[in-house]
Amino acid sequence: MAKRDYYEVLGVERNVSDGDLKKAYRRLAMKYHPDRNPGDATAERQFKEAKEAYEILSDPQKRAAYDQFGHAGVDPSAGGGGFHTGPGGFGDIFGDIFGDIFGGGGRRSSGRVRGADLRYNLELSLEDAVRGTTVKIRVPTTVLCSACDGSGAAPGTSAISCDTCGGAGQVRMQQGFFSVQQTCPKCRGSGQVIETPCSQCSGSGTVRETKTLSVKVPAGVDEGDQIRLAGEGETGGRGGVPGDLYVQIHLKPHPIFTRDGTDLYCEMPVSFATLALGGELEIPTLDGRARLRIPSESQTERTFRLRGKGVQNVRGGGVGDLYCKVTAETPVKLTKQQKALLEEFEKSIQAGGSRHNPREQSWTSKLRSFFDDLVA
Repeated sequence: MAKRDYYEVLGVERNVSDGDLKKAYRRLAMKYHPDRNPGDATAERQFKEAKEAYEILSDPQKRAAYDQFGHAGVDPSAGGGGFHTGPGGFGDIFGDIFGDIFGGGGRRSSGRVRGADLRYNLELSLEDAVRGTTVKIRVPTTVLCSACDGSGAAPGTSAISCDTCGGAGQVRMQQGFFSVQQTCPKCRGSGQVIETPCSQCSGSGTVRETKTLSVKVPAGVDEGDQIRLAGEGETGGRGGVPGDLYVQIHLKPHPIFTRDGTDLYCEMPVSFATLALGGELEIPTLDGRARLRIPSESQTERTFRLRGKGVQNVRGGGVGDLYCKVTAETPVKLTKQQKALLEEFEKSIQAGGSRHNPREQSWTSKLRSFFDDLVA
């Protein structure tokens, strides 16, 4: 299938500024990122398409070549400069967007093998997520080998230039009229070969280790949010830059509240008498106690809104609200006297007809009309 125009993919004009180009890419990246659209093949395709377009247009030389020659100017098979499109990790895209909130930046160093990103699942109580906290975590990872300083070569020795590629890391293969350049099979692109590997790391330049990190959790984080700790992933080895650590937030179930974005919800059982006569209730909030006035003749499952008693938006903005739903609780294990009083009360209510039970009377009327229509 023919590739779409890169400017069309990002929805921008050909004279777009670097700043507006980046904004357009961020918008599409947030919308179509696979982490936000699990299992959606269409979203994944659109994400990769936008990422490829931005990688070309954000590079002045590649953009100039694309503007002059189109896709052929940046396609390596067509003799252009070419590029590599990776899988697109979460940090590559959202690091710039949420870097100020969720840690620093951290880009892939040119010409080096970047260490792997790590993910750590962190369970938080609702209170800690709402107010923010600092927690200590222990993370198994790879670090530079202290014996060889990450070189992979035994102490007192060093890596030598690869004799297959001459230290270039690439070799040329002749196929008929065409010359194809590919990664050197001996040194795997590093350009160097270790003749005497380090005994401690077996030549990898890295060893396994568990480290303790302090994670500052900003107030207002929600289920699924990620906090990036730049450079705290696995080391790249042999001088490669380390990856990042992504702390994935998971909220523990709360005994009273449920959360939806910046709003909190709770359900409170009350007596029939309170709903009928009205009164004041003491209800819980994350800040302490609050008073809630129940108007007389309130119906069960009525929801009351307490403004500003919800959660602060982690990305800025106002505070959400607390919604409290009151439900009538039917009394149980009644005494004979209590039953007699209720029976007497029920008779007085029925005697008043629709004056006391307008909804019941309306329902009875609709039910009667329904059966009459069936008979007719």
